[in-house]
Amino acid sequence: MNIIEAKAVTKKFREVTAVDQVSFAIESGEIFAFLGPNGAGKTTMIKMLTTLLTPTSGQVLINGLDVTHHQDQARHAFGIVFQDPSLDDELTAYENMELHGVLYGMKNPLRQERIQQLLSFVELWDRRNNLVKTFSGGMKRRLEIARGLIHHPKILFLDEPTLGLDPQTRNHIWSYVKSLSETENMTIFFTTHYMDEAEKSAGRIAIIDQGKIIAQGSPSDLKSQTNQASLEDAFLTLTGKAIRDQEASSADHWRTRHGMGRH
Repeated sequence: MNIIEAKAVTKKFREVTAVDQVSFAIESGEIFAFLGPNGAGKTTMIKMLTTLLTPTSGQVLINGLDVTHHQDQARHAFGIVFQDPSLDDELTAYENMELHGVLYGMKNPLRQERIQQLLSFVELWDRRNNLVKTFSGGMKRRLEIARGLIHHPKILFLDEPTLGLDPQTRNHIWSYVKSLSETENMTIFFTTHYMDEAEKSAGRIAIIDQGKIIAQGSPSDLKSQTNQASLEDAFLTLTGKAIRDQEASSADHWRTRHGMGRH
């Protein structure tokens, strides 16, 4: 069964087409990587998948629900770890978890049981009463993953989950993620700039460039298609070696030029 589907999805910001006729389908329990250079449309696409943006045309289905018409129901099907930190630094780890549980309408004692289970899972139970502002970057990432799982989602979206973390912490993060996939049949959708993560972790990969999907398949498929020995070389063969604009996306670039904030 496909738990995520994008059908000819397009997103335009006036004269800028950030995502152009993108289609893919992800089965329940898959670990799926969504790769692309800076400004390729990754962030815009993940925002449409998670109901933060509405497609200009096309259809996004999450757990069989059209996200344009069933936003609230779709949101209960997934958790998300954003690229930018979204924890409240002035609260403890436990308080951050509890706040999220309350927002999802979870009742006690189930909420407290779930918080203990998840903080133990990411090895933060002993630090539950510490303020988040005292945490390292890796600890914050682990807490964000735990928070995203509190409502038993079927899908976990990870947007650059290990950006800026040391190799040891990155390895721990992926151990947690793979465990979720294996033990709970959770679908994992992630973006990353670390090609080794995609090559080791993803069953399938889609590569987007200039708003269009230019390749899909397993890591070995993509290496075979490009006659390259590594996924990084395959990626560079498909997208080119020119340095890309470091701005978040063409849509954000348009908003900046026109004096608009992110929505």
